[in-house]
Amino acid sequence: MWGWVPEFQNPERLWWLLLLPALIVIYLILLRLKGRVALRFTNTGVLGRVVGSQRRWTRHLAVAMSLCSLVALALAYANPLGTEKQPRERATVVMVIDVSLSMSADDVAPNRLSAAKQAATDFVQGLPTSYNVAVVSMSGSPSIVAPPLTDRGAIERAIGAMELSDGTAIGESITSALRAVDQAPAGDDEDEPAPAMIVMLSDGTNTEGPEPAAAAAAAAERDVPIYTIAYGTQNGFVDIDGQRENVAPDVEALREIARATGGESVQADDVASLNDAYRDIGSVVGYEEVRKPITAQYAFFALGFAVVAALGAVMMAARWPR
Repeated sequence: MWGWVPEFQNPERLWWLLLLPALIVIYLILLRLKGRVALRFTNTGVLGRVVGSQRRWTRHLAVAMSLCSLVALALAYANPLGTEKQPRERATVVMVIDVSLSMSADDVAPNRLSAAKQAATDFVQGLPTSYNVAVVSMSGSPSIVAPPLTDRGAIERAIGAMELSDGTAIGESITSALRAVDQAPAGDDEDEPAPAMIVMLSDGTNTEGPEPAAAAAAAAERDVPIYTIAYGTQNGFVDIDGQRENVAPDVEALREIARATGGESVQADDVASLNDAYRDIGSVVGYEEVRKPITAQYAFFALGFAVVAALGAVMMAARWPR
């Protein structure tokens, strides 16, 4: 598909469109001259037999369709470009999973962390086998629990071994994820590193370390989009040191991180919506947008306009029996 204003591989060829106003002016001049010639015939009956019963709208339609065909041909000649999604051959995906104490809340059955582990494992299994996947645990002291690997078994074991820890350092977790990206092995005979993206699940707000905005800016500078999942309900709670505390996710902060890096932000408040969130993200990270010529589509439109113009010309030239 393409936008309303497509890009062109050879925009300098669009100068041919300047012929369109000239052709319209010539057509209007010919119509005026034809009207003057028609005034010389005083016998309208003879004029009708000579000229025939041509319909003015048919003549205008044929001319308009001819001009549209020329416009479409000129656009096709400039090689318009469209955007097409195609599967990525390789990529590095860093899974950032919140393991703060708030993940023990049971508003998502059986509890947030257990459900998150299972959903993350299913997400990893659905990624192409050529993708490198890393895992970062988000807490007050984030760490890379699995470097970028294609070994899905090792990644799943790393996810399964994650345990609860104090604190939520979202900014530092993003920095750790970028370090994991740097650890991704280079592909065979590849001049450029594989594209990287971060998938971050968090159920709380930043409590420690630098502000997430600075880390998000660093990710954006490196063209590493961050896809965020705001996890848990607004009424979730945990008991810490005998006190009940609300542990609602900071939806707006996570949305801002995604927006700043060119990623997407989704919310999940139960197991089904969490699986849907990972599925939606997977449909994005598994594909890349490629600019490709769509000249044939414009040429097809030009052919369609030309066919209509030809039918109009036939209707003008034919003498139908009465």
